[in-house]
Formats: sequence, C-alpha cells, structure tokens
Amino acid sequence: MNDILVVRNLVKHFPVHKGVIPRTVGHVRAVDGVSFAIPKGTTLGLVGESGCGKTTLGRMILRIIEPTSGEIIFDGCDILKLNRKGLRQIRRKIQIVFQNPFGSLNPRMTAGAMLEEPILVHGLEQNGKADPVKTPGVLNPGRRRAARHRVSELLDTVGLPREAVGRYPHEFSGGQRQRLGIARALALRPSLVVCDEPVSALDVSIQAQILNLLTELQELFNLTYLFISHDLSVVRHVSHRIAVMYLGEIVEEASSEDIFERPLHPYTKALLSSIPEPYPRAGGSRTKLVGDIPSASAVPNGCRFHTRCPVAIEECKTEHPPEIHPSPDRRVSCILAGSGNKE
Repeated sequence: MNDILVVRNLVKHFPVHKGVIPRTVGHVRAVDGVSFAIPKGTTLGLVGESGCGKTTLGRMILRIIEPTSGEIIFDGCDILKLNRKGLRQIRRKIQIVFQNPFGSLNPRMTAGAMLEEPILVHGLEQNGKADPVKTPGVLNPGRRRAARHRVSELLDTVGLPREAVGRYPHEFSGGQRQRLGIARALALRPSLVVCDEPVSALDVSIQAQILNLLTELQELFNLTYLFISHDLSVVRHVSHRIAVMYLGEIVEEASSEDIFERPLHPYTKALLSSIPEPYPRAGGSRTKLVGDIPSASAVPNGCRFHTRCPVAIEECKTEHPPEIHPSPDRRVSCILAGSGNKE
C-alpha cells in the first residue's frame, strides 16, 4: 500500500522571549522529532492529552505553522521545499476540518458563497479538475452556474438541504455547521483531510452522525484522514492505525486493534483506563496518573512520561527510551516495553 503522507523527524520549537529588549530565553518544544506515514485511503488517529502538540502537528502538515525542521512528503512531493505558488497548488489536495465549526466559518458569508469561492478561485467547477487556462477572478455566467451546481452537490453529499445556500453560519445548528465545514474541505476534491478534533464541540448524538459521515465520505472519495482527538473511544471507530502522542513525541503506534487489545506503553494503558465503561466490572482497577502534563518549555530529562508513570524505574529518569519494534507494523518508546511488564 502506497503512503500518501510521510513525516520524518518533524520539529517545532517556539522561542520564548523576555525583557524590554526581547531576547530568547528558551523554547517551547511543541513537536519534537515526530515521524509517521499514512497509506492512501486509510485513517491515522492521533491521540493525546491537551497540550501534547497534536494540533501544532496537524497545522504544520498544511504549513499553516512553519516547522523548525524535518520533512513532510505528500504524494512524493516535499512540502517544505515548495514556493508560494507550489504551496497553493498542494493545499488544494490537503484540507482541514477545524475543531470549532462556528469559529472557522466567515459570519458575513452565506454557505453558498463560502463553498463557491474556492471552486471558482481554483477553476474546479467542472468535474473537480483544475483548468489552467481559466484566469482567477474572471467569471462568466456559465462558470457561476457550474459552480453553483457543484455547491448543490456538496450540500447533498454532507446531508444539508440545498436551500441552505442562502443561510449564514449563525442560522445553522452545531452539527450542521460542522457538516458545512466538511463540505468546504471537500470543495476542492482533496486527497488528504486533517480532522482536528472535529466532533469534540458537539453533542454525543451528533458526534456519531459526523463520524458516520466521515466514514462514508472516505469510502466514496477514497480519502485519507489524519484524525486528531483526545478521545480514544472516538478514534477507535474511525481509525485503521493509532499513534499516541505525549509531550511532543509519539510514544506508541500500532493498529487500532493492537492499541485497544494489547497496549504496551504505560501512557496508552492509562488513556484506555480512563474510558468510561457502561457496565463497570466489580473490583476493576483503573490506572491513575499523578499530576499534570509537564510544560513543553521545561521537558523532563530521560523519558518524558516518567514524572507521572506508575511503573517508572530509576533509568527512566536519565535515559531517553529507545524505539522498540515488537512487530513490523508496531513501535513503542519505553524501556520496559520489551521486559514483559504487564502493569
């Protein structure tokens, strides 16, 4: 299976300035050497607590945030080497669905105008293919009719009524706004969609509808997803593989089945233990983490998780854990992962 996205040693350090005459006194290590790959047509779930760098990572893939170093290879092209024109073309193939649907929509534009604008700018009103002959901004009635027809198709695809073209964002419910955000992401017929916690701001009943919609769209258009969330129970239903992120690093990556049935890293076990059970087992125990996630500007030495890990040993405080591969399609960064520890 071909990898549509390959990320290698991606780093983002935000400088910390201090003083009347600003000087750099440190760095916030938001993302620190992350690597992964996503095969075409599949979903990689990226999970972790708030502040671990998930959103920063997702936005670097679109170069909304410029990385400090590393490589981002999309469909054989190194995104970080593209100029402004090349980046504009590649962004047509990579889109994002934001966490807050209301904050990501222009309150002064109708739904139809928001969906029509990118279609006309890129000349995609005919069959979703760019026409290099068309000049952006030069419109004619035929182009507008074709674009409006595509807008109607998009609304049908995401389950919104066609008469919604004349509504403004405040006239939609939360679930409808997220459907509109998904339609906008699909307007340019992308290959990769970064879903940045797309259901966390929605009611539970609406979450299920949006997750089902994303699954249907993936099958319909052969989409590839990077699905970012802090909720493992949500990620389980949409992801083929799951990467667990902690304080700027990926600590475990495996298939969705392996993560839920055979977790290896103590942090992964703690996240799984925190999922509410509808029928709790009598006498069952949960893994409780002590304290909060450390600041990314003062990363602990050794294993970054050792300050909260219930099974940490002395070596964890000084030695950075090696990356272990228990199987060809699995990796985990933990000194104890290969020792048979079952805690």
